[in-house]
Amino acid sequence: MVGFSNRKLFFAEMLGTMFILLFGNGVNAMVTLFNLGGYTNITFGWGLGVFLGILVSARISGAHLNPAVTLALTLTKRSPANKLPLYITAQMIGGFLGALIVYTFFYAKFMEVDPMLAHSAGIFSTFPAITNSFFPGFMAEIIATAILMFAILAIVDHFTHEKAGFLSAFAVAALIVGIGMSFGAMHGYAMNPARDFSPRLLTAILGFHNNGLTNGSTIWMAPVFGSLIGAPIGAFLYDLTLSAKAK
Repeated sequence: MVGFSNRKLFFAEMLGTMFILLFGNGVNAMVTLFNLGGYTNITFGWGLGVFLGILVSARISGAHLNPAVTLALTLTKRSPANKLPLYITAQMIGGFLGALIVYTFFYAKFMEVDPMLAHSAGIFSTFPAITNSFFPGFMAEIIATAILMFAILAIVDHFTHEKAGFLSAFAVAALIVGIGMSFGAMHGYAMNPARDFSPRLLTAILGFHNNGLTNGSTIWMAPVFGSLIGAPIGAFLYDLTLSAKAK
């Protein structure tokens, strides 16, 4: 990010995050509205979205694309604290815009399949598998995001050491697919407030029912606060064990 203006950093993070939502919410819509493919498609769609988001933004902003990642990198002094508000604002706006574009693209099909917007909020946001308790989904988000952050740092360090940084985007995309396949069912493996809260806010504004945000629901809190807790845990664990500064 050295040498780039705040404006360019902002657009890199915003557009990179937008690409994640374009392909992630897009594949969810394809599966849900058209019954094309299944969960494997979803995991690969999100992985490809992350891959493309990294390619869009990495050269300029470092491709955080996630407020939880930015927070973890800031707390471990890998990213300057004065960039935290800029990055998070850009990421949240990018998530909203990506979801809005997907809704606009598939609008006619929404009106055909779910005209009352009563059953399709899950295209945009995550929901718990255990519906009678908050904590299973909350813990799932903490653990999944800790795994994500730990592995991202390991990937970046490995490929930097091997002078093959261009492979990092492929590895992180594979990481997203792997987490989705292995840990995704408990709460949809959001691991990113911009991936979950921004689209959820859009569904609330558009009048989607059962959106997990309005009517006093606390569903939105698990992916937001779980990821914000989990990412720093993953980063601190990496620094305590495998990083160059670990004793």
